[in-house]
Amino acid sequence: MFDLTGKYAFVTGGSRGIGAATARALASRGAHVVIGYLSGEAAATAVAEEITAQGGAAETARIDAGSFEDSERVVQELGKRLPRLDILVLSAGIALDGLMLRLREEDLDKTLAVNLVGAIAAAKAALRVMMKNRHGRVIFLSSVVGEAGNAGQTSYAASKAGLLGVTKSLAREYAARGITVNAVTPGFVSTDMTSALSKEQQEAMLSGVALGRPGTPEEIAAAVVYLASNEAGYVTGHALRVNGGMYM
Repeated sequence: MFDLTGKYAFVTGGSRGIGAATARALASRGAHVVIGYLSGEAAATAVAEEITAQGGAAETARIDAGSFEDSERVVQELGKRLPRLDILVLSAGIALDGLMLRLREEDLDKTLAVNLVGAIAAAKAALRVMMKNRHGRVIFLSSVVGEAGNAGQTSYAASKAGLLGVTKSLAREYAARGITVNAVTPGFVSTDMTSALSKEQQEAMLSGVALGRPGTPEEIAAAVVYLASNEAGYVTGHALRVNGGMYM
């Protein structure tokens, strides 16, 4: 079950956190994984070496997820170089938090560029490749904040909510070509991003989690593996909540 042998996958934001866990999980199921990174070349290389040391197949590719042009170009080049492109996981993301009255235009622009615009561009390029094979899996990493909102995270919430609309629209556009498009909406997960929060902020977030603990990157990665698999072939346009009961 969930066998990905012979599949080729590209994971943006794959050098750390949820992206790195996803790269490892896809490779453990047999996929050849390309790990996308921007500034974390050493970390991405370390993940790739870890995968190959365990008998898997992995390589790295630099991609500026905040650039429409670069995101589209990198995926186009992968589509030409690799035998096929079966799975695209869009995990790259940033959070520049702050109350609305302190929101700077440049922070809004950067958040939307990385979290939403670049993801759309990468998906556009991947869909061209997947259409030729009449098969593909596009998986966006959204967030519980995109569903429920959160004070101080207006721009982040807007970007992640936007991904949900993109997911549903693309699912309708490409279902006839054998391509599924889904999203995963993680809750409070132990990553570099959440570790930057104060102890008080973390406790406040945990108070709303029914299971009473943060999630792990590996638990999010498991959901991605499912959506990437043949077993999820009848699932499309769906936002899979992995949030410990933080939002129902």
